[in-house]
Amino acid sequence: MFSVRAVLAAGLVVLTSVGLAGAAPAAAQSASDLKFMRIGTGPTGGGYFPMGGLIGNAISNPPGSRACEKGGSCGVPGLIAAAVSTNGAVENIDAIRRHTMELALAQADIAYWAYHGTGPYKDDGAVVNLRGVAMLYQESFHLVARADSGITTVADLKGKRVSLGEEGSGTLIDALLILEAYGLDPKKMKPSHLKPGAAADALLAGEIDAFFFVAGAPVTTISALTASNAAHLVPIGGEQAATLTKTYPFLVAGEIAADVYPNQPAVATINVGAVLVADAALPDDLVYGITQALWHPNNQSLFRKGHPGGAQMSLKNATQGMGIALHAGAANYYFDAGVE
Repeated sequence: MFSVRAVLAAGLVVLTSVGLAGAAPAAAQSASDLKFMRIGTGPTGGGYFPMGGLIGNAISNPPGSRACEKGGSCGVPGLIAAAVSTNGAVENIDAIRRHTMELALAQADIAYWAYHGTGPYKDDGAVVNLRGVAMLYQESFHLVARADSGITTVADLKGKRVSLGEEGSGTLIDALLILEAYGLDPKKMKPSHLKPGAAADALLAGEIDAFFFVAGAPVTTISALTASNAAHLVPIGGEQAATLTKTYPFLVAGEIAADVYPNQPAVATINVGAVLVADAALPDDLVYGITQALWHPNNQSLFRKGHPGGAQMSLKNATQGMGIALHAGAANYYFDAGVE
């Protein structure tokens, strides 16, 4: 099995600003009352970065904000949370391990392996301070091939130029998992490790033949490729996919429905949950407030309007399929909310 060390690299960070539009003049408040928090996300061209921005806005409640009942912030009083652009799930979980991020987004499979110290984390050991906050939505494995590449199945990737996902991303680990299941050796293709936007550009330029990306559908960059008939989706199914879903319960057989992407029929794929995780060292009452704010009805409407995965977010499913222990603060909130 591949090691997390093979896919982890430091990423540049870019902070999003927390929206303060319409805020009243700030009330006098000591600096000690303010709490700042970083949310590890993903590349700016992917789905985690905008979701992280929405989460940051939802859980923040800076001084001077309008009251929640008046259309203002419904977050934790005094909290200012900012989304941080990273390479993705692997880097995010490493940041949780090192206490350099307080919250992060990750694929459920990556979080499971990290928490239990198995799979790609077998050599590095378990991330003992990793805790779950919420299962958010399902992500789909995307395999995108250039229209004239001759790639119609996973097996056709042999000998091709393929971006497996950038270093430090969950996509890279999942791509390697797919190749392993199909008996394909990355050394027998021409692999690269590009961000999703760069991979789309390289595919258009004829520099690569295909790329992997794990994200909630639809992904804007992929939609643009299929709309112009420059690329198509390759199914990830068959006995190999069935074996994966039987081996790893956090992976489920799925389908990208027809016309989710322009000019594309329904395509078999594998889905995995996107989870919000936290450092176990965060105070219970703070994580309780964060979880409560995350599921506030006012914020849920913002998620539905602002992100493709927002429509899937459901309080009743918030603890399902996570595979790791909940943070005590989140667990307390779900108990009070009657969520099993």
